[in-house]
Amino acid sequence: MDPYSQMIIDAVARVKNAVVKIDVYKNVQGKLRTAGSGSGFIFSSDGFIFTNFHVVNGAEKIMVSLLNENEIEATLVGKDPDTDLAILKIYSEGYSVSKLGNADNLQIGQLVIAIGNPMGYQHTVTTGVISALGRTLRSQNGMLVDNVIQSDAALNPGNSGGPMITTDGEVVGVNTAIIQGAQGLSFSVDINTAKEVANQLIKNGKVFKAYLGFQLQEVTINARVKRHHHLANEKGLFVVNIEDDSPAAFSQVKAGDIITSFNNKTVETLHQLFKELTKKEILTMVDISVIRHTELLNVSIFPIQKTA
Repeated sequence: MDPYSQMIIDAVARVKNAVVKIDVYKNVQGKLRTAGSGSGFIFSSDGFIFTNFHVVNGAEKIMVSLLNENEIEATLVGKDPDTDLAILKIYSEGYSVSKLGNADNLQIGQLVIAIGNPMGYQHTVTTGVISALGRTLRSQNGMLVDNVIQSDAALNPGNSGGPMITTDGEVVGVNTAIIQGAQGLSFSVDINTAKEVANQLIKNGKVFKAYLGFQLQEVTINARVKRHHHLANEKGLFVVNIEDDSPAAFSQVKAGDIITSFNNKTVETLHQLFKELTKKEILTMVDISVIRHTELLNVSIFPIQKTA
């Protein structure tokens, strides 16, 4: 066996018993009927499962199939459309628990592996490399999902909710979307963001997150600009686009700016910004520092609570 193949085989072996197939049933004319399927993975010893919001949204009944072919009815613990994540719980035995990694350590070009159930073909494995980090993606329901990982691992309908893993077998993302008609463009929610969402969903059944209306991308700050303004940042958040009628639209921040601090704290990643926006005390006037061309500007924004 060649070393590359053995590396993939070993990584898949570490997590495959934690990956599940999810079948969703909805009420049609008074009868429960199959309404779609997706993937998920068990991440705790007490049976909590990550999947996608769009996989289980509107489900009347959710069935989870383990690799050993046991099928168990799952309980929906909570869901968050803003990150396209949902948490299920099963009461069963005969599964293993996936190991959650740290997405902060990922690098562009790194090999990753996706496991899921595309088109109903259970436990399908594909590989690819990380193409970009810290993307903002518009989900199927129009929401902006922050902190997604872009890769060229082949994903298809049914892969949604499955794990993206490293060659060490650690989960670094929740597979969430493809762009129809595009080749080699697949997206996964960063596992660090997913952990924050899971904590809130398990504790409260919902996620609090203030809304800004920025579409952002993590970028490296020019070394000369960094030295000139004595910035601690290596990276910042590039403003790709601004949503109409949003707090961002009513601020002085413009598309093309690079956000370097938020609420008087250095921000280099979308995950850092996400953590700030999950604090309820953030619903007040907040200071932001941005680089515009070569200038460092201080402006303000007023985050609002997302109601949808």
